[in-house]
Amino acid sequence: MTADVSTAPATSGEDAQFPPGAQILVRDEVWLVRNATRTEHDGARVEAVGASDFVRDQEAVFFTGLDRIELLDPKLTRLVRDDSPNFRRSRLFLEAVLRKTPLPQAERGLALADSFLLDALPYQQRPAQLALSGRNLRPRLLIADVVGLGKTLEIGLTLAELIRRGRGERLLVVTPQHVLEQFQHELWTRFAIPLVRLDSVGIERIQREIPAGRNPFTYFKRVIVSIDTLKNTDQYKHHLERINWDAVVIDESHNLINKGSLRNQLARTLAPHTDALLLASATPHNGDARSFAELISLLDPAAIRDPEHYRADDIKHLFIRRTKVSPEVREQMKGQWADRGPSRSIRVTATPAEEKIFEELAAVWLPSDGSKSVSDVPLFPYTLLKSFLSSHAALKATVSTRIRTLEKKNAPQATAAERAALERLLELASGMTEADSGKFGALVEQLREIGVGPKSDTRVVVFSERVQTLEWLARTVPAALGFKGKAAEQAARVMHGGLSDEQQMQCVEDFGLADTPVRILFTGDVASEGVNLHRQCHQLVHYDVPWSLIRIEQRNGRIDRYGQSHQPQFRALILASSVDGAKDDTLVSERLLEREAEAHRSLGTAEAVSGLYRAEAEEKSLIQDLLRGRDVDESLDADRTPGSGGDGDGDGVEDFLADFFGAVNDDPEEDAGASSDTDGTGAVPRADVPRLFGSAREFLDEALREVYPDAHDRLDLSADPDTGLLSFVPPSDLIHRLKALPPDYVREQGLRDRLKVTFNRRLADSSLARARASATSSWPDISLLTDLHPVMEWLTDKVLVRLDRQEAPVLTAEVQRPTYLVQGIYSNALGRPTVVKWMAVTTDGEVDDDMVAVLRRAQVGPTMANPGLAHDTDALAEAIPAVLDRAEAFLEQHREAWDEPLRAPIEEYKARLGTWEQPTLTAVGRGSAPTATRDRLTSLADSLLTTGRPMLRVLAVLAPAHTAA
Repeated sequence: MTADVSTAPATSGEDAQFPPGAQILVRDEVWLVRNATRTEHDGARVEAVGASDFVRDQEAVFFTGLDRIELLDPKLTRLVRDDSPNFRRSRLFLEAVLRKTPLPQAERGLALADSFLLDALPYQQRPAQLALSGRNLRPRLLIADVVGLGKTLEIGLTLAELIRRGRGERLLVVTPQHVLEQFQHELWTRFAIPLVRLDSVGIERIQREIPAGRNPFTYFKRVIVSIDTLKNTDQYKHHLERINWDAVVIDESHNLINKGSLRNQLARTLAPHTDALLLASATPHNGDARSFAELISLLDPAAIRDPEHYRADDIKHLFIRRTKVSPEVREQMKGQWADRGPSRSIRVTATPAEEKIFEELAAVWLPSDGSKSVSDVPLFPYTLLKSFLSSHAALKATVSTRIRTLEKKNAPQATAAERAALERLLELASGMTEADSGKFGALVEQLREIGVGPKSDTRVVVFSERVQTLEWLARTVPAALGFKGKAAEQAARVMHGGLSDEQQMQCVEDFGLADTPVRILFTGDVASEGVNLHRQCHQLVHYDVPWSLIRIEQRNGRIDRYGQSHQPQFRALILASSVDGAKDDTLVSERLLEREAEAHRSLGTAEAVSGLYRAEAEEKSLIQDLLRGRDVDESLDADRTPGSGGDGDGDGVEDFLADFFGAVNDDPEEDAGASSDTDGTGAVPRADVPRLFGSAREFLDEALREVYPDAHDRLDLSADPDTGLLSFVPPSDLIHRLKALPPDYVREQGLRDRLKVTFNRRLADSSLARARASATSSWPDISLLTDLHPVMEWLTDKVLVRLDRQEAPVLTAEVQRPTYLVQGIYSNALGRPTVVKWMAVTTDGEVDDDMVAVLRRAQVGPTMANPGLAHDTDALAEAIPAVLDRAEAFLEQHREAWDEPLRAPIEEYKARLGTWEQPTLTAVGRGSAPTATRDRLTSLADSLLTTGRPMLRVLAVLAPAHTAA
């Protein structure tokens, strides 16, 4: 809805006559009335929400005794002639109003899904479909797809639809620090949704630039921030509690579930201050029913009655979950995602130096003959073992740390035996070199087989759990592969959690750009969550193997993901010993790799195999089972559900996770948690979006001709008809809008000096591919023009201001009698449109609610002539009050029918609240808390219902030629 409506001052006797839905002009901005009440001293108290662009969606309260409040009266619309060729100005104005008006709450279909720089895959559109379905009061959703299906794209599609509905002006995206730039890059290059990246330094800079006491999060409308920055509640909580967002996205949301943690506190702070909330995680659970309920309660506090006993059906309106073998995904992935290649275990014979350490570990630390370990800490010998299976460098670090710990105990007699054993291990490990490491030689051999070398572009990612191993390999492997001098330094990058967010993001970017000299990324498991490493790489080596199926799957998912065009190849180095009783890699790692591959083939995911759902829990459980004498299969297959006689602690771990995520033996044809309208059984519904122009390109071309008739000179506009490339110098008002774009992108591509845009997806995609193939920047020089692009928004606004607030144009068209084009909008108490109707009303009272069809029949289009006839605008204006009365009567006549699809799910939700409250009071015993929650959610539900009279607006008048003077 826009501000171009005429005004009439309210008299003192009308102070309280501001019905909900009416538009008012205050401080030269247009506002939509939510509610108005009389006060004792200050006249009418008017609650309003911003409707014009500068204040859109801002909440405010005005008093007629303090502010001049003018009631906007559409009956006083002034009609004006249009002397532009083909009535271009009027047609552009009508199209601009259509584009700027938010889609109503009643519109459940997707409006923009086919217009972005990605393949239009229905499975990726399902989350947006569910978010808009009305099954939950607000667009709140957990996207729980497994690794690699494209959750970032699904989030982008959902945000785009919210923006089109006027519910995405203020966005906050919260991610782990190492994926900030990746997430920001995807949302801009794919969807033209700009996010400004903020870190603690950036927030401090903003605070220095703005007046004291101002909230730094109001400085930019759409931002992306690291969760590690925002979780500093002492520094930012008071700011976050004083700002509302249209949508908040929290990636890797499984990190939120530990109640009382800083990340959980952050989520608890943000959830009440946003309309839409999108949580994303491939593993959004820790195996505990209560903890998972904590995550779900962020989305809907009343979804779960008893946090220890619930089923997937209770929360099906709040989550969507698919795997690579889900039917719809599997069908649509053909040709889009290369099939996963084999997972090869490369057996490596231990060297004599390594066998000595195996002998020491088997005899002293992990004896198999029933004798006691030298360590009185049961799990520590396995820590030593895992360190050694990583590398001698890691073993030295672990031993040295343990020695320092024992020294601090100041108990020399009690720790003498263990210290002596540690010193022997340290002596054995300290004497080792690369030549004494069997896996080092095997890694070099495998990398050569893959094709990594000075004369090759082939890339590989090598995972290890230990930083010491990563740093040792980065120092030694390049030279062993033939890299020399500076090339050896540039060939490898090391990434781990000890690096800053900027360093981590730089590692990922360098590895993803084709022209950089990086060939090997040595990384810890910090890269196993959320990071895209598949752009230039399809080879992965596990130098050591984590003792967790989930972690193995997460690692593999870095290159086995949507968009991978080559078959992902996996190798793991398995150190084998001939020492009796040695616990080498063949005991655990090799079997874990086999089980992960089996689960991936049959289920599409490995997380449900152990029933523990957390990497840390899997590893701890496995070590404990090894101590009990179980093997890997016995440990993974143990029943850990309560009352089963297994080893689970029974702390709320019900079979709800099998219900939610699918048990190991479930038929993968059945998607757990899917609903009838989101499980891929039908087409994704499309929104009915009225359009006057045939395409966005036609609108842009005519808008440029209207606003800048001399664009080739003023803007240095260059248009290539063959490629579809548009290039021009941005004017100052457009440069101002570029502040919303990522600053690095603006600077690197020189956007303040020249913009390059296109509607040609192939051209935009090739620009993106060139950027990835460069050695300097991953930002493309050409951006795709979508409806959300700042250039399109800028031109739309430029067109709107061609007419003043009081004006509507008159067009000479093929109609029999004057026809008035009227916009009618019903809103809810939040000021959001619930029903939007585009009507054509004649002077004899006929109403057609398909305005675009009327325009087509009247031959309003680019080929229509403008004969320059002088219509009697005063006479045409005299009919406006009667026309608007007829339009309002038409709207009121059909209001009930239009309201019903909105009212039904809201009333259903309110009924569910009633059944939720009493069991919650009984089970939880939290006093009045459930009642307060019920009252708050009931009030929210009521605020979503249509209220007040419709807002009416005269957009234009179609006049027959014979009525002209």
